[in-house]
Amino acid sequence: MNHASVLIVSDDTEFARSVVARWQSERHVPEITVVTSSVWHGGSAAGHQLVIVGPVQNAKPSTILSHLESSSAVVTCVVQDEKEAFLLRGSHPHILVISRRDGWTETLILVSGEALRRMEAVSRAQRAERLALESQGYATLGRYMIELRPSVNNALTSVLGNADLLLLEPGLVTGERREQIQTIHTMALRLNEIMQRFSSLAAEMRANEKESQAETEVAFQRTIAGS
Repeated sequence: MNHASVLIVSDDTEFARSVVARWQSERHVPEITVVTSSVWHGGSAAGHQLVIVGPVQNAKPSTILSHLESSSAVVTCVVQDEKEAFLLRGSHPHILVISRRDGWTETLILVSGEALRRMEAVSRAQRAERLALESQGYATLGRYMIELRPSVNNALTSVLGNADLLLLEPGLVTGERREQIQTIHTMALRLNEIMQRFSSLAAEMRANEKESQAETEVAFQRTIAGS
């Protein structure tokens, strides 16, 4: 939540000052931007995880809230009384509405903090899901390369063998052709070295996987025994 960004839209300077001052007493303070209704526009919410709409003069809160309904940010609106809050909840059911009564700053910070934590948790879950999909793709590619390894090794053996035969017969090829065959031979050796490293890595990964499984089984048995 340290990197969270909050936008406050209000023409009431005291309102914005109260919210900022109250939030600064918290352990985690997000980056807070304050704009008036005359400066605010539909794209202002971009890049912010939370938008707080307070008292405005030149526009009704419902007008601003209508523009924010398509935003990915969590939107909270603070109104003067419970009657207005009731009406806004009916017209904007997906927006958090708080009436400005005793303790409203405490309620606002509590609700906003929880909303930011949930957004952060969702973001972490989505990031973990993307990493899992990437890892799955890499694992599939790795298995495919392991399956192809014998065929690649056979092809490399054939290339090296034929290149060696040509190089051992000086009369068959000379000059530029011989240099080209030597290049083919060198590159084939390099590819063979890469495949050998890949084989060693695959063996190491299998060993680590077995070791991890063994440690998991031991931990599970200890847990059962402790129970």
